[in-house]
Amino acid sequence: MDWRAPVMDYCERLSPAFWAEPANALSNFAFVIAAASAFILWRRRGGADYPALALIVVTTSVGIGSFIFHTIATRGAMLLDVVPIAIFIYGYFLLALRRYFRLSTVAATAITVAFAAGSSFATTVDALNGSVGYLPALAALAIFAALLWTRRGQRGTAQALAVAALLFAISLVFRTIDRAICSAFPLGAHFLWHMLNACVLWLLLRAAIVAGPRPDDQASPIQNAKEPTAA
Repeated sequence: MDWRAPVMDYCERLSPAFWAEPANALSNFAFVIAAASAFILWRRRGGADYPALALIVVTTSVGIGSFIFHTIATRGAMLLDVVPIAIFIYGYFLLALRRYFRLSTVAATAITVAFAAGSSFATTVDALNGSVGYLPALAALAIFAALLWTRRGQRGTAQALAVAALLFAISLVFRTIDRAICSAFPLGAHFLWHMLNACVLWLLLRAAIVAGPRPDDQASPIQNAKEPTAA
């Protein structure tokens, strides 16, 4: 495979020029904004939730990697686009199993590996303008939201995941129709996929941070020992 071969898969790109896809490229800054907003919330919640911080960093890399891909637009640069997305999907899947469903590390890891294997198979299906590979992630969001809805104290998380699933489904529609609407709308719809996905990632990050640990959740044994007892 020639990693330097140009990728001309989007309505907006009519040449290999760096700025041939300005809307597709610049819309990726929505991911950076989402990551920055999540980071502010992370700091306000105590700044001790390192799994969530890792996902915030990955979200930033999603925006940067996709920006590089939609400017350089080569097969090699495509890796900078797809790899961070995959890391976020599987990383969040694992975090959800551990944080929302309280599964053990071994069980959550095994389920995540199985999910990754199934998702990898879906990416080989050439349909829906390459959007089939994202359907397992959409299904996982919807299933997680449904399962959490029945759990006490998890209604807020379920609502966040349900809204994220709805936005993700809408964004997939825009990704799918991009090339089909080129003649009617030369700008295409791929930039809307970016912007809606940034909202999706922000919702998921916020849900994880809110459900995560805080430094003041439990008092230390020393503090407990010093607390006066009732007479």
